[in-house]
Amino acid sequence: MKYISAENILPKELIETIQKYCQGQYVYIPKEDGIRSKWGTKSGARKELEIRNKEIKFKFQCGQSKESLAEDYCLSVSSIKKIVYETST
Repeated sequence: MKYISAENILPKELIETIQKYCQGQYVYIPKEDGIRSKWGTKSGARKELEIRNKEIKFKFQCGQSKESLAEDYCLSVSSIKKIVYETST
């Protein structure tokens, strides 16, 4: 995350008001609701997990055991169950 000096983007009056509450500290200002990206969207991790999970479901449907899939994908049997019994996708 790149830090930006408040002096470069905020009006002086607002900076003075903020200084009443915190001085010389880093303050995180979150994005408005609805603007945030879902986890893994930008990095591609979400898509990779979708592909992996589809592969796991396919192998399970073809007869591979949950225990074998857990070992192959370094996941717990519980995680494999969640993936193969998931109703969406």
